[in-house]
Order: sequence, then C-alpha cells, then structure tokens
Amino acid sequence: MANIKTYLSESYNELVHKVSWPTWKDLQGSSIVVLVSALIISLIVFLMDYIFGVQNMGDTSFWKGILGFIYKLMG
Repeated sequence: MANIKTYLSESYNELVHKVSWPTWKDLQGSSIVVLVSALIISLIVFLMDYIFGVQNMGDTSFWKGILGFIYKLMG
C-alpha cells in the first residue's frame, strides 16, 4: 500500500511542478490545425470514394461508393 501512496504522491508532484501545460492560445491554435487537417483528409477520402465509385451503365452513370464496391466483393 505504501508503494501506491508513493506513486500517487510522485505523480501529483510531477503533474503540478514539472509538466508544462499549453496556454489557451496554443491550445486553440493546435485545435484549429487538427480540425483543418481532419477536413482535408475527409475531403480526400470522399473524392477517392466518388472517383472509384462512379459506375457507367449505358447512357447513365451512378455512384455506389466504396461500400458498394465492398458489398460487391463480398457477395
């Protein structure tokens, strides 16, 4: 039990005195970078899904997407 108490005490001491926490402005900047990156990656995935999902059937073209492709492979 003494080991657990020592571990918790040292962990608390490290979190309070040794960890450098980001400022609010740094946190906002990092969040914006993550959001923009996620939007760009999702747009790339959507475009790939659209490009590979377009099927030509005579005069008409329809989009079945990547899931349609996977279902076709499975079935």
